[in-house]
Amino acid sequence: MNIIYLRRFKDLRTLSLAGNPIAAAEDYRMFICAYLPDLVYLDFRRIDDHTKELAEVKHQYSTDELKHQENLMQARLEDEQARREELEEHKAAFVENLNGSFLFDSMYAEDVEGSKLASLPGVAELMETYKDKFVIICLNIFEYGLKQQEKRKAELDTFNERVQEAVQENQAQGRHRTAEFEEKHLLSLSTIRGESELTDIETKIADQREDIAELSNALMTLEMQLVEQLEETINMFERNIVDLVELFIENVQSLMAQCRDLENHHHEKLLEIAINILEKIVKGELDEDLPDDVRALFVDKDTIVNAVGASHDMHLLKIDNREDELVTRVNSWCTHLVDKIHKDEMTRNRRRVKEIIQYGDHVQGELDSLECGDILD
Repeated sequence: MNIIYLRRFKDLRTLSLAGNPIAAAEDYRMFICAYLPDLVYLDFRRIDDHTKELAEVKHQYSTDELKHQENLMQARLEDEQARREELEEHKAAFVENLNGSFLFDSMYAEDVEGSKLASLPGVAELMETYKDKFVIICLNIFEYGLKQQEKRKAELDTFNERVQEAVQENQAQGRHRTAEFEEKHLLSLSTIRGESELTDIETKIADQREDIAELSNALMTLEMQLVEQLEETINMFERNIVDLVELFIENVQSLMAQCRDLENHHHEKLLEIAINILEKIVKGELDEDLPDDVRALFVDKDTIVNAVGASHDMHLLKIDNREDELVTRVNSWCTHLVDKIHKDEMTRNRRRVKEIIQYGDHVQGELDSLECGDILD
């Protein structure tokens, strides 16, 4: 089993078991070669192809079974991974577990009274119809949520592309201005070093200082232009994404209202059935036998009305909680996304301003060094 464990290391090519008790076992080398077919070296000796072929044939039955089990395990792992990824996609759309009866089932999971009432004559058919309609609405919410998620993603992708294009174009202009300056700057430094007259040197240094200031101003101007451009892009994106989120919430709330309407209708029908059964029990006309815990609900009208009402309230609470959770999460996502975009832009701007200042200080330092050194020499 320890050797089989090593099969999970897919890049294992060299193995030394010298001194290990297994090395003294009969058929040791063939066994290792059969169960670790990707090995190249065993105990510092290269494994030749002939040895591998013999080992494969000798242990084929057991290794084939092992491969089969490993393939089954790999398939299960891949299925689980696919389900996890699918669930994450559904969570990103805020509609996880709405592609089926999960919400409906959760309404009855803790509903003791509802489970009892489900055994009443005529309620099974009522429940089946109710569930079918309820699940259809949940599926509508689910499918709509996925479509809206695609729209939000497309909006975000478009925004990121526009930002990237604007930044790259601005950077290209900045690099062009900087390249022109550096070419002139290097020539000026060389010229200054070759001058012998102090007056000419001072004049050229003053001109160079003006060039440095002009470059810094030009780069700062480019940055301010980019800030204004990105601010407009961000504001447009914010309006679009907020509109999408508000539309999503509005339609989800409308669909959730349909779920509540179904629950209210079911409640009325269930209460009607329960009252009719109570009247039959009072008159001694009920033909069906009811479980003791269910019959205990029919001691009087108030008891059965309270039981049906408690079940109804729990169902509405489950629907309300799922709606509130969805609305809260999508609003939180939107707020966090917009805040992050603004924060990232502020960070980018500060970093760029710092780069411009540092570059200006650098070339100014070169000029100062030249003035304090070369001129004195």
